[in-house]
Amino acid sequence: MIGLEDRQALAQDIDTAHAARARLQPACEVARIDVRTLQRWKARSGLPAGDDRPSAVRPMLSHALSAAERSALPTVANEPHFACAPPARIVPMLADEGVYLGSESSMARVLKAAGQRKRRGRAKAPRATKPPTTHIATASGQVWCWDMTYLPARVMGRWFHLNLILALYSRKIVGAEVHDSDDSDHAVHLVRRTALAEGIAAMTPKPVLHGDNGSTSKATTVLTMLNWQGIKPSYSRPRVSDDNAFAESLFRTAKYRQEFQAQGFETLDDARAWAAGFVRWYNVEHRHSGIRYVSPQQRHTPGRSSHLGGTAHAVSPGPRAPPGALVGRHQRLVAHRRGDPQSGTRRDGQNGCLRSTY
Repeated sequence: MIGLEDRQALAQDIDTAHAARARLQPACEVARIDVRTLQRWKARSGLPAGDDRPSAVRPMLSHALSAAERSALPTVANEPHFACAPPARIVPMLADEGVYLGSESSMARVLKAAGQRKRRGRAKAPRATKPPTTHIATASGQVWCWDMTYLPARVMGRWFHLNLILALYSRKIVGAEVHDSDDSDHAVHLVRRTALAEGIAAMTPKPVLHGDNGSTSKATTVLTMLNWQGIKPSYSRPRVSDDNAFAESLFRTAKYRQEFQAQGFETLDDARAWAAGFVRWYNVEHRHSGIRYVSPQQRHTPGRSSHLGGTAHAVSPGPRAPPGALVGRHQRLVAHRRGDPQSGTRRDGQNGCLRSTY
C-alpha cells in the first residue's frame, strides 16, 4: 500500500515526464507502478484523499460470535478446571465433553482483548531448545526415561525422593514411587514392578531405559535387574545436563501443579498420596501438548487410535446454536463436574500423532 505523499510525488514526476514528451508506459515502469494504477488514482480521488481501504466499513461475518457467546468464553476459561490451561487445551477438553463454544483462535482473541492472553497460572514462556537426536520412539514400549527429583519436607534439610519412569512415545508415567532415601534397592524394585506391569517379557524388542549418570541408575544391582529383564540401559552424555529433558519437563509439570505443597510435605504418606494423585491426573486427564492434546493413557493404550478419531465432529462447529442453548449447555457441564447425575455430557478423546525423538 502506497502512502498519500508517495502517491502524489510519483504522479507529479510521471506527469512532468509525460509533459516532456515521454511515453506514459515507460514512465510508469520507471516508477514501478502500472498505468492502470495511475488511472485509478486520478479517477477515484486517490491522489487528494489517499487509499480508502484502511477506513472501509466491512460487513460482519455470518459465523462470527455474538456478544453473548464472546462473553461466555472468558467465564469458561476462568473456571478452576481451566484456570491454568491455555485455549489450545481448553477447546479439546470441552470437545471431549461434547461442548463447543468457539475455536482456539476465537478464544485466544477474546482472552487477549480481556488482558488474559499471558502465560496462565504459574507458567513462564518456554525457552528455545534444540531437538534431541537419538533413541527415536515410534510406538509404545520402545524408549523409557527415568529420573529422581526431591520433594521438600516440613523439616528443613529433609527431602523425599520421587522416582518416575516415563514412556517417551505416549508420555505416560508407567512407574512411580516415593521413598525417604535415594537407594539402589528402591530403583531395582521400581524397575521390576514397572516391567511386570507393562509386560516386558512379551515385548520384542525390549525397551531402552534412558537416565542420567547418577550413582543410583548405574549401580550394579540396577544393571543386573535391567540385564535380567532384557532392558538396554542408556545414559546422558558427560557434562550435558539436558539429555534427559523429557523427565525434567515432567518434574516441572509436577511441581507447578496447584496441589503441590511447596512448603513441604508433612509425612512420607502425604508425599505418596500427592504423587499417586498427580500420576492419575497426568496419565488420564492431562492433555499433553507434545502428543496433540490427548491424554498419555489414550496415546499409550494400543487400539485407541480409531476411538480417538471418533469425535472429530465435536470440534467442528456445525450449525450454530442460539446463545441461550450454549449457556444452558455450559451450566450442565458445570453440574457434571460437580457430580450432578442429571448432566448429559460424555467424555471422549481425540486422535494425535507424534514422531518422538530422544
